[in-house]
Amino acid sequence: MEMRAVTLPSPCHCASSYLSPLPSLSSPQFPSHHATSLSKPLSSSSSHWRATPITSRRSSLLTCLSDMNTQAEIESNFDIKKKAADVVDELKGTSIFLVGMKSAMKTHIGKVLADELRYYFFDSDSLVEDAFGGEASAKLAFQSDPQGFRESETEVLKQLSAMGRLVVCAGDSAVQSSTNLALLRDGISVWIDLPLDVLAKEAPQTITNPDSFPEVLAALSTRYNDLREGYGIADATISLQRVATQRGYDDLDSVTTKDMATETLKQVEKLVKVRKMMEAAAKPF
Repeated sequence: MEMRAVTLPSPCHCASSYLSPLPSLSSPQFPSHHATSLSKPLSSSSSHWRATPITSRRSSLLTCLSDMNTQAEIESNFDIKKKAADVVDELKGTSIFLVGMKSAMKTHIGKVLADELRYYFFDSDSLVEDAFGGEASAKLAFQSDPQGFRESETEVLKQLSAMGRLVVCAGDSAVQSSTNLALLRDGISVWIDLPLDVLAKEAPQTITNPDSFPEVLAALSTRYNDLREGYGIADATISLQRVATQRGYDDLDSVTTKDMATETLKQVEKLVKVRKMMEAAAKPF
């Protein structure tokens, strides 16, 4: 199976337009009538008050809960946009490489980061598959010539690392050789660390056949152990479990993609500051 020439497509900006200003967080979110349990009767001549019907109170409660969710979403949006604004100028176009086990959350985090930073998003595995003519052809190519396939992965990563203003979801090959690890040094690498049981639940085999969960989990565990050392070389680690603890969530399902992306930006900001300090210290007096 021959590979097509590796030519990266023109990157498409993830954000089609600049974001509109957010509403003020200080504006009242809960109208006073939400807290009212009694209402005046229809007859204005009556001096008595009557209880609001149960259906009305339920409606008010649902409205309050909806407002609370909206408030939380506004605050989450505000946090990530503020952090992105703080970081983007300091990055000076430095690319961000996300490593870790393949998952929907890792991909979504990459797209959110690209959107907020006005960067471009690429998935290195998808680029390699496209170069071979699709996922099925890529699998055949790997089976027939593993070494040649790895060289193709390195070529894709080499081209990506030579560009700027990218967020790249890097495939596992990025941490499986010293050559590829060196290419990641052209940017900032971040390990998106997700629990294996979470990854197993979203695996296609598990979704199709829930009874296959134990086998899928075992296979992921073996692969994780093979790659863990390479993942650990990343400049920063964003752990789903740690983010849940930091934000006071009772369960991992409460952690959102934006929570993870915001924590990623915080770590990137720290790394950029450390690099600037090191560069300043290396300059002659």
